[in-house]
Amino acid sequence: MLQPHELNLPAEQRRKRLYILAGLWLTVVAVLVLFHSVLLPFASAALIAYLVHPLVTRLSRIQVRGRNIPRWVAILLIYALFFLVAYLFFITMVPQLYRELARISRDGVAFLNSLTPDRVHVLADRAEDWLRANGIPLAIATSDDIRTGAPTTGLSVNLEKTIQDTALSLSALAREHLGDIVTVSRNIIASVVAGVFMMFFMLMVAAFFSIDAQAIVRYFTSLVPVEYAADANLLLERIDRSLSGVVRGQVTICVVNGILTGIGLLLFGVKFTFLLATIATVFSLIPIFGTILSSVPIVLIALADGFQKGMAILLWIIGIHALEAYFLNPKIMGSAARIHPVIVAFSLIAGEKMFGLVGALFAVPVASIVVACFDYARLKAQPKLGEVPVHLETPK
Repeated sequence: MLQPHELNLPAEQRRKRLYILAGLWLTVVAVLVLFHSVLLPFASAALIAYLVHPLVTRLSRIQVRGRNIPRWVAILLIYALFFLVAYLFFITMVPQLYRELARISRDGVAFLNSLTPDRVHVLADRAEDWLRANGIPLAIATSDDIRTGAPTTGLSVNLEKTIQDTALSLSALAREHLGDIVTVSRNIIASVVAGVFMMFFMLMVAAFFSIDAQAIVRYFTSLVPVEYAADANLLLERIDRSLSGVVRGQVTICVVNGILTGIGLLLFGVKFTFLLATIATVFSLIPIFGTILSSVPIVLIALADGFQKGMAILLWIIGIHALEAYFLNPKIMGSAARIHPVIVAFSLIAGEKMFGLVGALFAVPVASIVVACFDYARLKAQPKLGEVPVHLETPK
């Protein structure tokens, strides 16, 4: 709301003040663009602080001997719980994950060693019979078939040569990157140390963000002209509703997704349960594409044990995502945070294209902020349209 002295300011002074504030915002933007290469840990810390903000606020309202718990104490309690969960994960899950990775390596080597010419020929005949039964004009030939000039219909693929070329490429890649064990070990140790340091750095910065959250918001709102303060507050509320659903809601859903996937893998007796459930949990942080990428290896490994098991686990995964789409998303995220799948797909591809995997992880939160600002401006320009963001409705 405008103060009396603001209303009485001459037009020249108001214009000068707007120019100064615009210059300050341009300075902030210029600093961000100039130092964009070092923004990742700070952006990650900001997301962590935003993620734990509701829990910090609730803990800080608890009274001990008539006094509220300080925010820094609440943050330390949350961090202590986080490290406890991480410790329990490492002592219980990591050994199992290691055993499953070692088992995958052994099974992979055994499978490659079993690919004799006779074995490849049998596999080619089975695959070609299945394709022919389903009306797919693809002939899977072996080297013997090509040398003898066996007749083929439609397209032809030299399966034996393809497998040999793939094995040679994998062997060359392994020799190239694993030849120097000392260098590889040193790089792994350096990466682990750097990752641990970066994690503690982000947690420290996130703690500072969380402790001074209100002061930081007040400082940046002071850069908004007083006559636009009400609009700025409404816009921040819309961004918070959208971002909270995308960030906090997606984290909650990915945990539920991982737990349900693990239960299904155990029920159907699929190999590498813990590894596949962990992959499903992590990849669920990336909407749409992460779900597809994590489902492919699960179904393929289940199909290796039988067609019925593969179809059963596929139906289980479809059921999980139906539960997510029609129950969890509306309950956890809410309609205000829903973004159309086309916008999600565009933001993911654009983020990955510009900044790689990190861009894909941050794409949807950034897109939610942009969409909230765009929709607020649309409703501000045409208030008769109402408060329902039509273009954000996710199709059922």
